[in-house]
Amino acid sequence: MVSGLLDDTLQMSLPHFAPELTLCVTIVVLLLVRILGADRWLSSSYLASVGTFVALLFAYTQFDDLKQIDIGRIEMFTGLLVYDKFTVALRLFLLFFTVLVISLTMLTGIPDREDGPDFYTLLLGSTIGMMLMVSANHLLMLFLAIEMTSVPSYVMVGFLKGRRVSSEAAFKYVVYGAGVAGVMLYGISLLMGILGTGSFPLLNDRVAMVVSEQAGMSDPVVRTLLLGILMVLAGLAFKLSVFPFHFWCPDAFEGAPAEVAGFLSVASKAAAFALLLKFTLSFVSGPMGHMADIYLALGLAIGAIASVTATFGNLAAYAQTNIKRMLAYSTIAHAGYMLMAVAAMIVILTARPGEVFSFQEIEFQAARCVEGLLYYLAVYLFMNLGAFAVVALIRNEIYSEEIEDYNGLAAQVPALCLCMLICLFSLVGMPPLGGFVGKFMIFAAVYQSAQVHWFMWVVLMVGAINTVFSLFYYLRVLKAMYLAPRPEDAGLVQIPRMVSLYAVAITLPVVLLGFAVVQPISAAAIDVAAVLLRN
Repeated sequence: MVSGLLDDTLQMSLPHFAPELTLCVTIVVLLLVRILGADRWLSSSYLASVGTFVALLFAYTQFDDLKQIDIGRIEMFTGLLVYDKFTVALRLFLLFFTVLVISLTMLTGIPDREDGPDFYTLLLGSTIGMMLMVSANHLLMLFLAIEMTSVPSYVMVGFLKGRRVSSEAAFKYVVYGAGVAGVMLYGISLLMGILGTGSFPLLNDRVAMVVSEQAGMSDPVVRTLLLGILMVLAGLAFKLSVFPFHFWCPDAFEGAPAEVAGFLSVASKAAAFALLLKFTLSFVSGPMGHMADIYLALGLAIGAIASVTATFGNLAAYAQTNIKRMLAYSTIAHAGYMLMAVAAMIVILTARPGEVFSFQEIEFQAARCVEGLLYYLAVYLFMNLGAFAVVALIRNEIYSEEIEDYNGLAAQVPALCLCMLICLFSLVGMPPLGGFVGKFMIFAAVYQSAQVHWFMWVVLMVGAINTVFSLFYYLRVLKAMYLAPRPEDAGLVQIPRMVSLYAVAITLPVVLLGFAVVQPISAAAIDVAAVLLRN
């Protein structure tokens, strides 16, 4: 047993775990620099950026190898984690985004040199947790990865220790997060108690074993099973800031530095959606039998929650005067849009072959749902980080994050204001920007799922109407920048050209993802989606 465990760890698991190990080594180095006092002459930001970049190179090498030779699915650490093309692609996404965030912090000066080692230790620790989320193959690893992601996030939200609003936001985040963690852990205990396993690949087969063919909602086993699934989904909904688990998001984003808010708005969403896909597919991929109707109802319920989330996020954003708080509600709304793709996937997979789609068409349309979600995440990385980067760079000059203080900035910092305009129009879904293509893919997936159940037409209509709603509050920011006059007593805003180039570099992919690189990114997304569904 010991020999087999060592062979599995040293020969199979650790070589595929290289990106996470690299980040672990970087964290140890940062802690040693802090303990030894070497941070006075050795920049922690450079150490963090170098370590993350090396991890990114490992992830890219793995992804390139899998493109050449698809080795399928490899279980690591006795089945707790999994290594495949989907996992490696999401690792690459998270590490690339972390490199961009670290670069932003180096430009804005948050954190300062004294707090740098602590901040980057938390940032990389949270990134490792997210990478474990996308690799999770077991219910226990699901819980551990979410907690490893969340705990450093609590501290980063309250990192500006001198601000009361920051401390209050961190406290609320901790309290809400602890409560949801308890609910999720209880749900995991119910599922593992009923099914006798926590391994994702075995969950579907175990459901067929413990649930009788005539069972329905009147069966206590089915009710308990569904309760456990809903409790786990509640934990994932908290990470996604989905209604009604959104309450932490506006306060946390307002209290946190814009750099941290940008990190949480993209990275935690990507990791949580990857884990949500894996968790739901562990039940709805493969034969479902008499459970198909129950899973269909679950998919429709997720579609309804997605519609409410998008509507609430867009309507609540109207009343906001703080731009970070407005972007927080925008994040909630976009979580709703992306959740529509997950609902569409579940509804399509519950269709009976031959009624609407053939068996091959069901797999193809489900892969299209995942493709839309992954493409939207790729665009969301740049347009949301671009918006938060502009907020952080302008904050350093005007010392304010209120929308009214952006009046007339277009005349003084035209490059940053143009970047904000492109990012906000992409968030709306205006063509020919990347947000339009991503949203179109998701709506196309919802349209296909409407062939299976009529309620998805309602979800599609709500999504389209919310696209129009969102235009108005984004225009408030642009109106302040371009149309409102600059106050006479306001100081001159000057941002170095090299700093502005960062915002331009982040914003340029938003344009390219709208027309120039749609096909290669879409092809990579559908390839990764097919691997996920096949496994």
